[in-house]
This record gives sequence, structure tokens and C-alpha cells, in this order.
Amino acid sequence: MTHLGGWLFRHRTIIPLPLAIAVLLLRIGEAPPSKWLIASGIGLTLTGEAIRLWAVHHIGAISRTRSDRLGPLIAAGPFAVVRNPLYLGNIALWAGFAMAARLLWLVPVIVVLLAVEYHAIVRWEEQVLEARNGEDRGARRTHRENVFSANSANSAVAFSWRETLFSERGTLIAIAAGFFLLWLKLRT
Repeated sequence: MTHLGGWLFRHRTIIPLPLAIAVLLLRIGEAPPSKWLIASGIGLTLTGEAIRLWAVHHIGAISRTRSDRLGPLIAAGPFAVVRNPLYLGNIALWAGFAMAARLLWLVPVIVVLLAVEYHAIVRWEEQVLEARNGEDRGARRTHRENVFSANSANSAVAFSWRETLFSERGTLIAIAAGFFLLWLKLRT
């Protein structure tokens, strides 16, 4: 599973493309038009991105790397609450897009697919971090025993919001483009 996790980690930017295509092109099983459903989907997407912004504010641009150059273990901000807030934010973001597209049947499919993908990636990341920092192994294990953690041992200085937004610019542009394309789809 760790080899798969490494491959998924390196290709995690392009792996969501089939999800985007499905959300934008599928019409099979669309729920009836509902402003509440669309608003809920937009809200879930924005919540997912808010989680991502908060996480990137604490982890910095290292979150964009596709190599095994992982940063230090962060246990501040959202990382003090949940082990992998970026991945949790991504799941919420994609589930929100499917909901806004009125493809309710696709929401659990997305959640399961991304949970499996991120599980493999997390196992790979942990293996890389443990191999690199064997002496830090005990602290890392304590922090990662559960998905949810109350550990705030590392109170690293947060990055500026300017750096955060710059690092997230690609995701923010993709969200805006995605909602524009979704708006075009729902108009037809």
C-alpha cells in the first residue's frame, strides 16, 4: 500500500480530474433542481476550502510538493484537531461540488474513493517521515494514533495570509472555474 501511496501522492493534482469531469458532465441520477441543495453544496465546498486555507496557513507551501520532501510534523492550528486537515478539506470540497451538481449518489462515492486514496497517501507519508526521523518516531506515533488528536505540541509560527493565499491560488482558481462550469451545466 505504501508504494501506491507514493504514486498517489506524486499524482494527487491530476487524480481529481476524473471527479471533475464526472461532476461537470454526468446528468445520470440528478436530483430535482433545488436552491437549498445547490447552496448546501456551495457551503460544503467553501467549508472544505476554509479548512484547506487554515491548514496551509500552518503548513505553508510545502503542502504543494510532489516529491518526498515532506515538512516537519505540524501539530498547531487544524493539525492539533485532526491529523490530515488538507485531505479532510479536499473530501469536503469534492463532496460539495457533487452536491451542488445535484449528483447526490456521487457524494458517498467521492467520499469513499478519496478516503481510500488519502489512507494510502497517509501511510506512505508516515513511512517517509519515520524513515527520515527515526528519533522522532514516538512523538509522531502518539500524534497519529487517531484521526482526531488534541495534541498541540508543535506550536509552529503560522505563515502570513498573503503566503497562504498565494500557495492556494491554484485551488482557489479551480474552485471558481469549477463553479462557473457548473453554473453553465445547470443552465442547460
